[in-house]
Parts: sequence; C-alpha cells; structure tokens
Amino acid sequence: MSSSFSFPVNSVVYDANGLVPVIVQDVRTMRVLMLGYMNEESLSRTLQTGKATFFSRSRQKLWVKGESSGNVLDVKTMHLDCDADTILIQAVPAGPTCHTGEVSCFFKPEMTPQAKGTFLFQLEELLKERKEKLPEGSYTTHLFRRGLDKIAQKVGEEAVETVIASKNDDEKEFLYESSDLLFHLMVLLTERGTSLSELVAELESRHKPASE
Repeated sequence: MSSSFSFPVNSVVYDANGLVPVIVQDVRTMRVLMLGYMNEESLSRTLQTGKATFFSRSRQKLWVKGESSGNVLDVKTMHLDCDADTILIQAVPAGPTCHTGEVSCFFKPEMTPQAKGTFLFQLEELLKERKEKLPEGSYTTHLFRRGLDKIAQKVGEEAVETVIASKNDDEKEFLYESSDLLFHLMVLLTERGTSLSELVAELESRHKPASE
C-alpha cells in the first residue's frame, strides 16, 4: 500500500480529542483482531507505510503495531462507516495481535467468533512455523525434511486413498481420508511458499461474472 491508496482522508470525522476509533480484521478470516485509535498523523503514516500505526491515548504518542514484537499488521484495505467516524482496516497479521500472545484481543471463549475456514488459516500459520523451526518429534518436521518430491508423492497417495474411500459407504472413512488429503496438500503449499489466500483468490477469479 502506498500514499496513493484510495481512502477518503478528508472525510474522516474525528472526535473532540482528534481521534477516530479503528477496528482491525484479519482479511483472510474476517476475525476481529483489535480496536485502536488514530489521529491524522497516524492515519497518514498508515497510508504511507502500509503498516497499521495508531495513537496511544495513555502514552500520547504514535505507535506502530508490532514495532517491538514483529507482529505487524500489513494493511490491505481501509473503509469508513456510514457516519465516517469509524475506520475498518482489513489486514494480514504477521503474528498474534493481542499483547497476551493470543491471535485476537477478543479471545475469551464467550467472545471468540469463529468464521468458517478460520482453522485452516491457523493451521497454515502453524505449518509455516514448523517448517521454519523443524521441532523434533513433529510429523510435519519429518515431511519437510523429506523435501518437495516426497511431500508431493504423499499428496498423491492421500488422493488415491480419498478416491477409494469415496466409493465406499463409510462416511467416517471418507471424511478421515479427505482430511488427510487436505492436510498434506497444505503441507505441500507451505513447502512451495504458496498461501491459502492465493488459492482463494484463484477460485474467486474463476467465479467472476463473464464480461459482456
């Protein structure tokens, strides 16, 4: 994102303290990650850098989310609400957003909305971590150490087993084999550096209305 990103800066309505509340969502899962505040300067910085920058009411200074932890918010879209006094940011988080280490500041069981597909993106992040750290005793470590060819072969094997299971009446077996196939496909995607978001974008492109 650059300073040319289309956002109606002049339309933002700030409160008496010169601040506007900002809601941040994970653009992949639509899960709400946090609520922060911006002033004109932090909004400008966000638009210029593409990294969510807020104004701290307690410290009275600007702060970049993740500036110390590395868990930055890579801003993808920004929107104003109907009254132009609240900003919605959709971003890709580089790690946990909450200072507690949780994915979202809204992590308590009674306040944790789960969008469909959320777990797949959580699994994707876990696989990336396993590939980087290769913890001993992990099945995924074993797969990553075997390399691309062996991982691809494993996907082929799981695909065959899924096809065989689909011919049977045992729904539980079919779900089990299908889950194995999806898991190993995600390992393959991780090995190749391909993201779920890219797959979703590809599928979405195939379902766009044909131009007249």
